[in-house]
Amino acid sequence: MRLLPRDALVKTSSIDHADWNYDGLLGYVSRQRFRLVASLLPERRLDSILEIGYGSGIFIPELAARAAHVSGIDVHDGAAAVTVALADAGISAELICAPAEALPFENATFDAVVAVSALEFATDPETALREISRVLRPGGRAVVVTPGDHPLLDLALRLAAGTSARTDFGDGRARAVGAIFGAMRVVASRRFPRFSPIPVYRAFALEPRTGNPTGYSVGAYGT
Repeated sequence: MRLLPRDALVKTSSIDHADWNYDGLLGYVSRQRFRLVASLLPERRLDSILEIGYGSGIFIPELAARAAHVSGIDVHDGAAAVTVALADAGISAELICAPAEALPFENATFDAVVAVSALEFATDPETALREISRVLRPGGRAVVVTPGDHPLLDLALRLAAGTSARTDFGDGRARAVGAIFGAMRVVASRRFPRFSPIPVYRAFALEPRTGNPTGYSVGAYGT
């Protein structure tokens, strides 16, 4: 998995915890989000991909290896600094300050859209998902990862990282999952740990609710 090195990370907000990805067991668990995304993206090289909530840009090296053109949006004002950090690593990306609910792109711009632990922070996740549908090309898909919502997971996060999931997320996790099933069509899902009844992360491969333009069969990527 190609990630931006720890010493290149730009902390863009109080909830930007990209450095966790390099911390022992916490890092191992955190990196599983990216592995879930990789497992649900098309295997072929894409022309264009958008990351919603790119944060420090930690995942952009992997996305750049999978697509000719990478774009990212986030609400923080660190786009210039992250662009420089990526350029120093030999990676080019178009980074824009914008909310997920109003993507500054034309219709049918991207082959894929990725949101890793981002949708739960959206003010209106249903509108965000409609925007994702709008900017996807015919045959494109979105991959969304959300953290689990359970008191035991929240306690584990507090013990491991000293932060409060309730403070960070509020009710965003439940709203995000509800919006996913309401606004787009789930064609595959995965979780980490794979067989746990209380997943730390859930990942969804999504398509717009306009038939099945990609030809993927439901469940083709496992559950």
